[in-house]
Amino acid sequence: MPNVTVRVVPFDVDGFAGAGTTLFYAGGPVAALDTVQRDAPYGSSFIDAEAQLMSMRTLFREVEGMALAPGPSQELIHPLLKEF
Repeated sequence: MPNVTVRVVPFDVDGFAGAGTTLFYAGGPVAALDTVQRDAPYGSSFIDAEAQLMSMRTLFREVEGMALAPGPSQELIHPLLKEF
């Protein structure tokens, strides 16, 4: 889809924060309406408090810094898809 970007965090990246849980950040032009869904073994939680969102934004910036750019991410994914 044109509004979706896939970026891969390689397994060999050290210190990948949040590797144990799934995070989904839904953001838009009005930051006060942003929401994070965090999945954990005990269930899902939704985060929308400003202090927690600031923490999640920091986490996502760190992940973005570790992730491959979209082109290299696709280059990594495509051969794996062919193996399936």
